[in-house]
Amino acid sequence: MSDPALGFAGLGMIGIALLTGYPMAFSFLFVALIVGYLGIGNLVFYLLTFQFFGTMRDTTLAAIPLFLFMGYVLEQSGLMDRVFRALRLMLSGLSGSLYLITLLVAIIFGAATGIVGASVTILGVMAAPVMKESGYDTRLSAGAISAGGTLGILIPPSILLIVMGPVMGVPVTDLFAAAIVPGLMLGAIYILYTLIRCWINPKLGPPLIGAEAEVGPAAKAREFFAGVFPVAMIIVATLGVILAGIATPTDAAATGSFASLVLALSYRSLNFSQFKTAVFRTALTTSFIMFLLVSANFFGAVFSRLGSDKVLTEWLLNLPLTGTSMLVLMLAIVFVLGSPLEWIPIVLVVVPIFMPTVTHMGVDPLWFAILVAVTLQTSWLTPPMALSSYFLKGVVPSWRMGDIYAGQVQFIVLQLVVVGLLMAFPGIVGWLPSLIDN
Repeated sequence: MSDPALGFAGLGMIGIALLTGYPMAFSFLFVALIVGYLGIGNLVFYLLTFQFFGTMRDTTLAAIPLFLFMGYVLEQSGLMDRVFRALRLMLSGLSGSLYLITLLVAIIFGAATGIVGASVTILGVMAAPVMKESGYDTRLSAGAISAGGTLGILIPPSILLIVMGPVMGVPVTDLFAAAIVPGLMLGAIYILYTLIRCWINPKLGPPLIGAEAEVGPAAKAREFFAGVFPVAMIIVATLGVILAGIATPTDAAATGSFASLVLALSYRSLNFSQFKTAVFRTALTTSFIMFLLVSANFFGAVFSRLGSDKVLTEWLLNLPLTGTSMLVLMLAIVFVLGSPLEWIPIVLVVVPIFMPTVTHMGVDPLWFAILVAVTLQTSWLTPPMALSSYFLKGVVPSWRMGDIYAGQVQFIVLQLVVVGLLMAFPGIVGWLPSLIDN
């Protein structure tokens, strides 16, 4: 068997391992060792050492645990719950207000942590009981919570973008700047869709009645500035120093995590037990991400060393497709793979395979990176493997999985519309980075 064929055989072996439920990180590691040893001999062990140590020494990746800690502190301290309550007071009289509030909180929380599972879970715990009690439509509620929770994969400081930057040779600061407008665009389209649906059919999201409606304007304003403003300022300041070039993503992440800790302590909303939980969950999630990251990176290096990527690139370039059709094909592959796979192996294995083709076509890597990020977000909602649906079902067991799927499909259509807009108007992605550079 030729070396390139060994690489493709390795991809097949990984697919089989994943179908059997074997852990993804170990699948990439062991398969890479097997096909690498058969193809390049003892050199595979030097490649393993080089890839592991090289990845672990990347200072940009140190931002991952820091941003995770920032998000977990905000979650454990109850500050995100306070944001949710403050927005409920401000918007209680609006039809469909809980959809609007959920999506606004999702945008804020997405900017605090890029972990979709945490975002969907927290939003489900906060919003679902109130939505059920207020008579909101189950399908639209499930769709809003799931779609809002996936915004964290795109809105900076997204962990996906931190990992994607070195892989695609694009500065992380440029990726952050480029992702802001598409991320906010998605959030705005979600909000418009839910509010228009409620305007057409008020039964989908009736205005809230009860204690919220009886609170005076002064009390609402006070709760807004006490509950929403400090958290929003921490997030805006953290992103601001990155985009302004004042600090690196790692430095800004350290500052943001420290500021969130100080805010939680000043509000006396974080006890030692909650602090330990935040630290433990940060360590656990970081370990999972990093081990999967280095394993997938190692497999990608072996796949490339065997020459399999060159064979695949030549095959793609020889297809009788236009540039746009080729781009659609690559995004379709990312979309399909995004359902059964985590985003890390897609970014570290699949995207590097596409990059020579992207370069040959003269496609802006920054634009392509954002298209991939939005497409990966879409795959989080695609049944039957949509992971966000299982996170939501876990915290709201009374909702039927069929209703959750039906709610998510509505927002998949909206996401695909945004992907189409970004493809048709690349300036949406490049506008803010060019403005900052100037």
